[in-house]
Amino acid sequence: MGTSLQDEYVEVFGYEKLPIGIYATAQEGSVQVARDIAALIRIKEAKGEKTVLGLATGSTPRYVYAELVRMHKEEGLSFKNVITFNLDEYYPLEREALQSYWSFMHRHLFNHVDIDPKNIHIPNGEVSKEEVKSYCQQYEDAIEAVGGIHLQILGIGNNGHIGFNEPGSSIFSKTRLVSLDNSTRIANAYEFQNISQVPRMAITMGISTILKAQKIILMAWGSKAGIVARSVEGHVSEQVPASILQQHNDCSFVVDTMAASELTRIKSPWLTGEVEWNAAMIKRAVVNMALKLQKPILSLTTHDYNENGLGDLLVEKGDAYAINLQVYYLLRDSITGWPGGKLGVKLEHHPERSTPHPKRCLIFSPHPDDDIISMGGTFMRLQEQGHDVHVAYQTSGNIAVTDEFVTRFLDFAVGFESMFGIDSSKSKEILSAARTFLGGKKKNEIDTAEIRAIKGLIRRCEAAATCRYVGLKEGQWHFQNLPFYETGTIEKKPMGEEDVLLTMDLLRKLKPQQVYCAGDLADPHGTHRVCLDIVFESMRRLKASGEDWVKDCWVWLYKGAWQEWDISEIEMAIPMSPDQVMKKRFGIFIHQSQKDMVPFQGTDSREFWQRAEDRNANTANLYAALGLTKYAGMEAFVRWHF
Repeated sequence: MGTSLQDEYVEVFGYEKLPIGIYATAQEGSVQVARDIAALIRIKEAKGEKTVLGLATGSTPRYVYAELVRMHKEEGLSFKNVITFNLDEYYPLEREALQSYWSFMHRHLFNHVDIDPKNIHIPNGEVSKEEVKSYCQQYEDAIEAVGGIHLQILGIGNNGHIGFNEPGSSIFSKTRLVSLDNSTRIANAYEFQNISQVPRMAITMGISTILKAQKIILMAWGSKAGIVARSVEGHVSEQVPASILQQHNDCSFVVDTMAASELTRIKSPWLTGEVEWNAAMIKRAVVNMALKLQKPILSLTTHDYNENGLGDLLVEKGDAYAINLQVYYLLRDSITGWPGGKLGVKLEHHPERSTPHPKRCLIFSPHPDDDIISMGGTFMRLQEQGHDVHVAYQTSGNIAVTDEFVTRFLDFAVGFESMFGIDSSKSKEILSAARTFLGGKKKNEIDTAEIRAIKGLIRRCEAAATCRYVGLKEGQWHFQNLPFYETGTIEKKPMGEEDVLLTMDLLRKLKPQQVYCAGDLADPHGTHRVCLDIVFESMRRLKASGEDWVKDCWVWLYKGAWQEWDISEIEMAIPMSPDQVMKKRFGIFIHQSQKDMVPFQGTDSREFWQRAEDRNANTANLYAALGLTKYAGMEAFVRWHF
């Protein structure tokens, strides 16, 4: 196959039982996987043989398919000799549904290459329940009939599933109908209007079917770090299905830097070899040790260092207490109640500059609620301390609004007009059309342009109300409605030139000294990541253009409602009192229309405000556990240097 991923892989350390290729981004890793697939196709084609590929779906392989399409169109890569078998499909689900894997594969790959439709095999989510068992056997027979799969592409679930083989699946399992774990349904809920529409079952290749492939490549991006580490460093267990891949003689993992972050050689490199003991590495090592031992930083002893693989640090940097003090001060100095800097006070180790004061601050909010949910306490502090605070709502967020809110607000509009003698005939007409459409709306049908516009208006009103609640005035909030988002479906377009130009225009207009944006890198295709990439690209271009104000602009990254920065990474932590936590909660309550504000049956029933508070409280508790002051909550930030 020429140069393969195996040739590109870094040294496999003793903790890892499978080779792992770590790439800077999901795009880079995906390009390498696509090249490996293309090399196999060309070698087989030269021999007059068919190439049998096992393919996966979901967000993980999208860049791979995009690169294969590019290679087909620009480099002449042909798929005429390719036979494909997909891993799985939701059940029951019609194949034309937007969320079906049949639809996904045709939308992202098959419709754009020269593959013979007769060579495409995707489990049928429409087969009757009575026929499922025989159908699954036929699927197995079809794979055997072409000589088996040459290269199997896999993703991985947060619970370790491969395909839809959930924890507990037998190593001997074959293609079959399975029940989906609740965690899987929650993770995939973003593809559907709400959690209730996510199918509870699926047809999937079995683990033994997957293991029969000649070669396997598993890809993982973003937030999969924990399960990646368990799969390649842990024991083989049916409770972590991906760990069973350790028993395959040609299986490799391809991950980005975030998905690799829990590997021992990345998280605790001092355990696998020599490291450069700079301040960041010392902080990470000592904080991790203290949390593991459940001891405050200043209580760590020489014995603790020696027993936890940090003896070399003692040799290089001195006695334990001196190191403890260094790390304690780093943590202490990251805590501040003055996110914009403190007027008239110059603190040497403060995370932000004291001047200029006040600062013009621009908060980029991917959806019309991320500002208050993710950094509401900081948002309010900046406003209360006299800074000129602006919020840029990057997308309309319209797909998150429940259908019921459309008719509720239209009812209000009709009633309002009638109450004050305003002609309500047009509103009644719109209301009637909306009721008719929504009443007959199919499970996977895209809303009309009018309904999407109404949903966007609802979210804009809630966002503006939140800004007023914080104390902002008209003109301090900006609705960008970035084009990449406006597809009417969960699946968005990639970042485009217009998205960047709109963002650059706003930045030039405001010339902020501080920018806050959502630094959620977990999903390379998610709205947060695309919005972040747009800001990054805009700032890079502005810096390259030589505009003076950019030199004085600092960019701070916050996380979303579900996770926080690792405590050893945090560069600025904004503490909150119980009253401030409550005030933030009331700000979140303003956003009533989105479906994620309502708990769903049988899953994590915590609403956004609860998840946000839990996250903030956990950060505060970690600081307290390390020997710092105990606060009710903390919001955390990492600075981006560009």
